[in-house]
Amino acid sequence: MFALVDGNNFYVSCERVFRPSLNGRPVIVLSSNDGCAIARSNEAKALGIKMGAPWFEIRHLEEQEGLVALSANFALYGDMSDRMMSIAAGLGPVQEIYSIDESFIGLDGVRGDLTKRSRAVRDRINQWIGIPCGVGIGATKTLAKLANHIAKTAERKPGSYPESLATVCNLVNLPGSDVDAILAATDVGEVWGVGRRIGQQLRDAGVRTVLDLARLSPSLVRDRWSVVLERTVRELQGEACISLDDAPSPKKQIACTRSFGQPVTEIAPLIEAVSEFTSRAAAKLRRQSGLAGQILVFAHTSTFRQGPHFSKSIVIPLRRPTADTRHLVQAAVMGVTQIYKPGFQLSKAGVMLLDLMPDNVSQGEFDFDAPETRDRGKLMAAMDAINDRFGRGAIHVGSAVGAGAPRDWSMRQERLTPQYTTKFSDIPIARA
Repeated sequence: MFALVDGNNFYVSCERVFRPSLNGRPVIVLSSNDGCAIARSNEAKALGIKMGAPWFEIRHLEEQEGLVALSANFALYGDMSDRMMSIAAGLGPVQEIYSIDESFIGLDGVRGDLTKRSRAVRDRINQWIGIPCGVGIGATKTLAKLANHIAKTAERKPGSYPESLATVCNLVNLPGSDVDAILAATDVGEVWGVGRRIGQQLRDAGVRTVLDLARLSPSLVRDRWSVVLERTVRELQGEACISLDDAPSPKKQIACTRSFGQPVTEIAPLIEAVSEFTSRAAAKLRRQSGLAGQILVFAHTSTFRQGPHFSKSIVIPLRRPTADTRHLVQAAVMGVTQIYKPGFQLSKAGVMLLDLMPDNVSQGEFDFDAPETRDRGKLMAAMDAINDRFGRGAIHVGSAVGAGAPRDWSMRQERLTPQYTTKFSDIPIARA
């Protein structure tokens, strides 16, 4: 048995914790470069704002409807997520953090009224950190995900589902006939893993509701669609096919890419940007105890901007697999200098760490290098610890000079709110 705890409109909810004046108002959070909407309050959804809507197309709603648009504050969202997940973990013995705002909880062995217990955890999250959540409980992860959708929809759209299912929906405790009625009232596209293309194929085949899908023969689904959809059908029928992943598999690739706030036309700021991107990717690599054998570096102009276009990438093999920021940055800078050409307005660049492997299975070899050229694990660990404590960019490699200060290539974040929980100078002060 599983539960899914999901923060409602998470990015917007994080902003509202520290700005209660935003409650009841249409609010959106914009992407990293203030390009499009990546989170919407219920009020913003009611205005017809779609996920991914470009800002330039909806900015007129600021004056017409009182829309509030904010730049993404990922430092705040990440810290609030950590706090929420810590509280959600009290629901059961095993937890899988699925995304920044979603967490699966394994409920096997948990005694008592699970619905009551879930409401208590939900209330605790709301009281302690101010994030409203929905909780869904099901015999499988797919059913728990569906139950979470029902819980949130029943709260947001009264009348869509029974009022008793709002905020916390426990499908396990419902009679079979009630479950069938709920599944029959839910579009097949709401099932976890059923995308737009597969959803349309199912509707064309007469499978319009979740109940229709759940009643299909798994073997028929496998033959007509895929093994993946067969697994989904089995999950809807109560057969657990997706295990709880409390220790996610290491990533096979690690990338860090960004669009520039202003076009980059010279190599110096390009090197600075790529050095910082590489440093971030290296820190992620060390967190999963990995090593990289190659690094890809790319840069390109905007496809929407008039003028000459440029797009080029290069893969730099490393002498030996490493997680040392210095070595990775050195390779990335080498790649930048090889692909760079003057005369172009570069809009985006990035790096990708390739050929990843665990740091405990690298091939042994005679080490004839001088000590200063060897990986320094303790130095990297100290670097990560300092940046974790004092903020990203507190310490960095020399080629990323200026990290932490405004730069021409930095993301456009004209509507960025304070980092209330992670930056000492941004802590709110209450005055009488």
